Amino acid sequence: MAMMQMTTDQNETAGKRRLLRRVLPMLVIAGGLVSGYALGLHQYLSLGFLAESREALRGYVAANPLLAPAGFAALYALAVAFSFPAASILTLFAGFLFGWLLGGALVAVAATIGAAAVFLAARSAFGDALSRRLGGRASQMAKGFEKDAFGYLLVLRLAPIFPFWMVNIAPALFNVRLGTYALATFIGILPATFAYAYLGHGLDSVLTAAARAGRDVTLSDLVTPQLTIAFAALAVVAAIPLVIRKLRRAA
Repeated sequence: MAMMQMTTDQNETAGKRRLLRRVLPMLVIAGGLVSGYALGLHQYLSLGFLAESREALRGYVAANPLLAPAGFAALYALAVAFSFPAASILTLFAGFLFGWLLGGALVAVAATIGAAAVFLAARSAFGDALSRRLGGRASQMAKGFEKDAFGYLLVLRLAPIFPFWMVNIAPALFNVRLGTYALATFIGILPATFAYAYLGHGLDSVLTAAARAGRDVTLSDLVTPQLTIAFAALAVVAAIPLVIRKLRRAA
């Protein structure tokens, strides 16, 4: 009897350890997000901070041509991994500080790395458990996602309809392969990344004009309806192969 109780206790302990290992990555991400807000780091992820500190930041970048890009890429990857809602602002920072080409490249690589970290954490914590419980339409959606994960992800990345962090997590629930996820993420974010980096590259005149007018710069000053339409058009183009495949299967 005592032996059976000991075996039961050992199984319970092992189960708790497995559960902790599964959810620990998501707990770290949640803890990082809460800690970042508690420390007030979000105050530095704003156009207002960039306007006030642009000369000092540019001076640091000029004095550290290797460390500054590497440090920025690491910071961006951490921001994405901890799901800070600051991707657009940081991409503007990248274009402003490093130029649209280098800044865009840094962001594309760093964002993919950070998104992959979130994806792996979500898959470890929730993927298997939720995929087994999916039913009805959700189950059909999961099957469709698994059959053409690259195409689905590419459309979601090209069109910023859903928050970036949400698209980072959702594929983990549908057994998407890491390589497919990373490639679709990297390619899909390139247009928006370089568009925002280009906006950041020309941000100096906007910041100067806003300072003279005595007001803060907002994203609405930079994102035009034409840019939004362009992103939507990219998503439509990316969706065409999916539509063609479905029509062929229906025929």
